[in-house]
Amino acid sequence: MLLVIDAGNTNAVFAVDDGEKWRGTWRISMQTQRTSDEYAVWLLTLLHNEGIAPEDITGAAIGTVVPAAFYHLRQLCRQYFNVEPLVASPRLDWGFQIALDNPTEVGVDRLLNGLAAQRLYGGPLVVIDFGTATTFDVVAEDGTYLGGIIAPGINLSVEALHMAAARLPRIGIGRPEGGLVIGKNTNTAMRSGVFWGYVGLIEGLVERVKREFGAPMKVLATGGLAPLFSEGTQVFDHIDPELTINGLRFLFERNPEPPLHTITDSTQEEG
Repeated sequence: MLLVIDAGNTNAVFAVDDGEKWRGTWRISMQTQRTSDEYAVWLLTLLHNEGIAPEDITGAAIGTVVPAAFYHLRQLCRQYFNVEPLVASPRLDWGFQIALDNPTEVGVDRLLNGLAAQRLYGGPLVVIDFGTATTFDVVAEDGTYLGGIIAPGINLSVEALHMAAARLPRIGIGRPEGGLVIGKNTNTAMRSGVFWGYVGLIEGLVERVKREFGAPMKVLATGGLAPLFSEGTQVFDHIDPELTINGLRFLFERNPEPPLHTITDSTQEEG
């Protein structure tokens, strides 16, 4: 079985693939100080509940945009599952060209989304990921990663609005009641601005990307808030909550499994 770990700025997703289906998918908040032992206590319990033993894990893949979390995630794979994880990097074999000025600077989460989107849905397409940042990634018909857009994530925007304006409350994210745009009080006005403002951002940027690309494109959404925003727009052709972990699975299949390293001292290893 394959263990994949998608570690973002806000949450980390752990999932196990048995070769036919995902046996389980689990999410935990991202805390860079969390150790491999702490991850293990949490994860091993969840695996046990699904009837999965540590020795059933024969491979692992990690994709992260949080360098501070990487060491402990890799140690988790080595110490508790006796496998060396494949670490997603622009330098691996992705099966497509990364057509950027500097391919090494792109976040691997965006490449993973592009890989899975092309494999599962075919290009050309726009992939929108509602994460800590809201990203738009453009994939050509042949799978070439063409670049994209990075906008502030909706949770960041809500928190910034509350922190910067003394009289504005912290609000929950959701479609305003009745779908109305004009709010009759501060809370509903803020909810409208956040929800319909992001719908406008999504629709506007997708329209501009399609116009610049010059051909019809599929639009694919992923991330926890994708279903919410699908209530306010018809722009999405597909919603796929497992896109990034599928990208890790496909990347693992394309690249040689790395040999197990046994060095456990962080100073020796990182030096």
